[in-house]
Parts: sequence; structure tokens; C-alpha cells
Amino acid sequence: MTYEKIIYSLEDGVARISMNDPATRNAGSAQMGEELRQAMHRASIEARAVLLTGEGKGFCSGANLGDALEMIEDPMRDVGTLLDRYFNPVIELMKSMDQPVVTAVRGAAAGVGAGLAMAGDLIVCSENAFFLQAFRHVGLVPDGGSSWLLTRAVGRVRAMEMMLLGERLPADKALDWGLVNRVVPDDQLEDAAMALARELAAGPWSLRRIKQVAWAATDCTLEQALQHERAGQRAASLSSDFVEGVSAFSQKRKPDFTGN
Repeated sequence: MTYEKIIYSLEDGVARISMNDPATRNAGSAQMGEELRQAMHRASIEARAVLLTGEGKGFCSGANLGDALEMIEDPMRDVGTLLDRYFNPVIELMKSMDQPVVTAVRGAAAGVGAGLAMAGDLIVCSENAFFLQAFRHVGLVPDGGSSWLLTRAVGRVRAMEMMLLGERLPADKALDWGLVNRVVPDDQLEDAAMALARELAAGPWSLRRIKQVAWAATDCTLEQALQHERAGQRAASLSSDFVEGVSAFSQKRKPDFTGN
């Protein structure tokens, strides 16, 4: 299909999805949300890994408040409609899809953009990146999964500080807090993130189960985690990539995984 607010490409098994409205620092609109939803679903079918990023100087500056202005005069207004229809399904799919998702963050990851960034399985930032829970500044509450993702990544106290005060969290501090995986110079962001995505795309079938058990562990008991691991191990041992991995190990060569 033809996209206007995103760019989609597929190379080396990696679906690169880039939000493409640089004039607004990739502010989330209904059109962008719908295109993201369709692109992420497409990637879940044809890719082995996903890279989500933004064009220009920002990852995503949050929801486009121009859309909210149109609702001001409506006494029954509900800005959460955009979440139900578009952005919540995208974030849910990022978590549930088999493919590992790398998010590459440059500049602002604000509002719902912070949720999109934090929903990545691996999060890479440029040195000028920052996370911002901007909701308090416009009289709204956190969305995009931020309340859940932040609390589990950095703890309730730090998450509460970000949400209540609405201050920027720069990339280096986000790394120190355990919110992101890597921080690289701005001119190296795309290459670093794509290298990670390609490594994941070339990985074994078991990566999908690693992703599943890791996400499940954020919200389950130890006993449940043990059960998830056991089920995952059974499934992974039936894959062709397990046979290839063990064979390559015994033959002292690099494995050639196919994702099956």
C-alpha cells in the first residue's frame, strides 16, 4: 500500500518503519496511527525483525494537539479515541508479535511517542534523545502504555517523578536508570539500530519465545515464569534452528539460522 505519514522498507529480513512527519517532529495523528497499525501488522507477517524510528530531528513528539483543538467545543469530547483505534493496537502488537522490535530514538520521545519508544524489545538512543511525560502540561494523563512500561523499567518512584513533574529525561540518564539499552552518537544511531535489527533477523526461531517469556515475566509469579520457560523450551527444541545450532556447535562453525 501507499503510505504518507510513515516510510516502510524490508531488507535482510528487517522491516524498517519510520514515522514521517518531520515538520511536527512526527506528532501522532489519526492517519499516522492507522498507517503504523497497518505497517506493524505487515511486518508481523513478512519480517524477522522490526526497526521503528522517526524521520528528521525527533522520534515522536506525542499526539498532534491540532486534532485536540477541534474537540474543545464538544462537551462529550474524548481524546482517548485516537488511542483505542490506532496507537494502543500498535503498542499491543509490538509486544505480542513474534518479531523482536528495535526502537531507535532521536530527539523527542514525548507523550504517546514515549510509549512507542519504550515498547521496543531493544531501545537505542542518540545522545540528543530524551523522554518526556508531557501530559501534565496539557491537563491529560499518561498514555501509550507509559504508566505500565515506565513503572516496570525504572520503578514506581522514578516513574511517578516523570509523570507528575513532566521533566525531560535525557538519554544518558535513561541509560543509567535502565530505561534504554544503548546510547550512541547521533550520526551513528541508524547504523547501530539497524545492526542490532539485522542480528536479530538472522537469529534462531527461539528468539520469538525468548521475547514472549521475557514480556510474560514482567507480570507473573516465579512459578508461572518457570512454566512459560518450560513450554518455550519444548517448542524451541522442535525447531530446525535448534538442530542447526547444536550441529554448528559440534562442528565448530557459525550457525546458519533460518527462523524455522
